[in-house]
Amino acid sequence: MSNPTDPTAPEAANNSSNPQAPAKTPPPASATLSAEVEAEVEQAMAALGAEQDHANASAKPAPAGEKPRVRGPRRVVGGREIRPGRVASVGPDDIFIEFGPKELGVASRASFPEDKLPQQGDIIDVVVERFNANEQLYICSMPGAVTKAEWEMLEPGQVVEALVKGTNKGGLDCEVAGHRAFLPASQVELNRVEDFSPYVGQKLKCQVAKLERAGHGNIVLSRRELLNAERKEKTEVLRNTLSEGQTIDGTVSRIMDYGAFVDIGGVDGLVHVSDISHDRIRDPKSVVSEGQAVRVKILKLDWAKNRISLGIKQCMDDPYKAATGTIAAGETVTGKVTKIMEFGAFVEIAPGVEGLVHISELAWKRIAKVDSVLKPDEVITVKVLEVDPDKRRISLSLKQTTEPPKNATRGRRGEDEGPSIEEIQKITPKDRRLREEFQKKHQGLKSGLGGGGNVDLGEGLGSLTLG
Repeated sequence: MSNPTDPTAPEAANNSSNPQAPAKTPPPASATLSAEVEAEVEQAMAALGAEQDHANASAKPAPAGEKPRVRGPRRVVGGREIRPGRVASVGPDDIFIEFGPKELGVASRASFPEDKLPQQGDIIDVVVERFNANEQLYICSMPGAVTKAEWEMLEPGQVVEALVKGTNKGGLDCEVAGHRAFLPASQVELNRVEDFSPYVGQKLKCQVAKLERAGHGNIVLSRRELLNAERKEKTEVLRNTLSEGQTIDGTVSRIMDYGAFVDIGGVDGLVHVSDISHDRIRDPKSVVSEGQAVRVKILKLDWAKNRISLGIKQCMDDPYKAATGTIAAGETVTGKVTKIMEFGAFVEIAPGVEGLVHISELAWKRIAKVDSVLKPDEVITVKVLEVDPDKRRISLSLKQTTEPPKNATRGRRGEDEGPSIEEIQKITPKDRRLREEFQKKHQGLKSGLGGGGNVDLGEGLGSLTLG
């Protein structure tokens, strides 16, 4: 049936009515026809090729002037006929292959990678797609190449290009050869995909996993085998190029609670959360994001288990080590309060460098709560007590930037001042229990006095006074 919108239809009709007329090669459809018309033309050519193949297979002998199907050594893989041939010529657009006497095939040069382009005289394997009776040529393609799918020629195992039309809970809704196809979620990528919306509108290289022609047709697609094959090929290449200690560029592909996966050329490596930043972080998303370009160092390669350990912080200068050259004990510096904790406050005194002001170093008197003295984002002046780059610790003091009160110089702590850090560290659990028992007894004594006694809870009975 001719297509009234096809500008090549009159010419095809003339050729069929006049077998002596020389065959003319129509111009590329993509250059003059819309996508819809091009699809209709290709479907018509597919139907014509299928009818011709059926006639060639059933005719005994073959009608004059009509080539039989490809003869000689052949094999069928995934419903596609593969046959070896000799390269006759390599043109700018097409490659011509000889299968035998007066048997010539043509394949698009674009289907061959430029680094694997065959040369004249080479013996190569090609997939025989169909026979073009007008040109007397076998239309071929490279094995494994993505082909423009045609409904009549679809077979399980065939590699096709699928257009993603939408998403559903189970996976992706696609279109192949004008028919609806389904790509299950488990077959979209090698890893689990949380959001399928970025795939809508993309064309994916897929394999036909299941095909039912009854009714409206049912096509189930898969990508896992193709992706596994690509991954294996890339792994073999990287196996010979990567080495431990090497620094390379990559892209963050996934983020988990325990770290981030980075694509380093088709293979993912893991950056553990402890190797993302020199600072202690709990959530990797606070430092890196998916799609971010990062520079990583290869820490360990385990090809037997397919594990690659990477590090991001190893490619950056350690701010604590840099701080040892610019910040010394005894200096007075200005910083911003970043975190308030029960035991003290963290203050950023240089980009990426934080020090701790212990609760005992907030004031000369005893402080019960840190937030009663400091607030987040407050800018304060502190004194550097100690810098330990190995332990990544910087001790700071707020109270030592001010003069101590007079009662702090009498050899006895002031009435409101709490115990020092050294004294706290020396207290044993037994001492704490004895002190608690002592406090309970004197609380009872104070209650027995009817509230008229003034009890000063010290460290011994000698500190007990009655007013």
